[in-house]
Amino acid sequence: MTSPGFRPTHVVPQHGMPAWEAPDPARPTLPLDAFLPVQLVERRGDWGLVLCSNGWSAWVDGRFLVAVPQDPPTADGSPLARTADPRPLLAGAERVLTGYRLAVEDLAAGALDGESFRARTSGLRMGVVVDGESMWLYDAERARWVYADGTRVSIYAADDGPSATAESGPAPTAGPGHAPTQVVTPDGP
Repeated sequence: MTSPGFRPTHVVPQHGMPAWEAPDPARPTLPLDAFLPVQLVERRGDWGLVLCSNGWSAWVDGRFLVAVPQDPPTADGSPLARTADPRPLLAGAERVLTGYRLAVEDLAAGALDGESFRARTSGLRMGVVVDGESMWLYDAERARWVYADGTRVSIYAADDGPSATAESGPAPTAGPGHAPTQVVTPDGP
């Protein structure tokens, strides 16, 4: 029987996993079955407290849990609204990846030394995660991650905190912890 409102965040790995009554190796309990959906409710270092759909909970080595992709949350719980076409972001990611691949090929062929490779790739930043119809893209121009389902794009996470400027304002010169992102336009960097 599944508890009402149960939404798994992880599944148990394909070979199952040992479980404990407490975050203490001296207190083992029944192992968890392979591919069992669980909800991670607490972390203590490597330990993770998981809740099963039947309400039973146990401590596990949280490092081995397999994350279940989740749709990005919306502020008010409403469905994601269509905000943009994902194709320009995909084209930009393709250009950045092609530029990086060409630099790697030149480095491997001996046409570039390490310093030239670093200079050529400095500021390149892209990110794409595809999981079936769900996709997360890094929008380098606005320094944020967006979620796309093939037809719409919604803001998922931003490098910087909220800003008083409009969404279409200029790209930040540097995000926290990394060099300025090189924005690639159709004409090149």
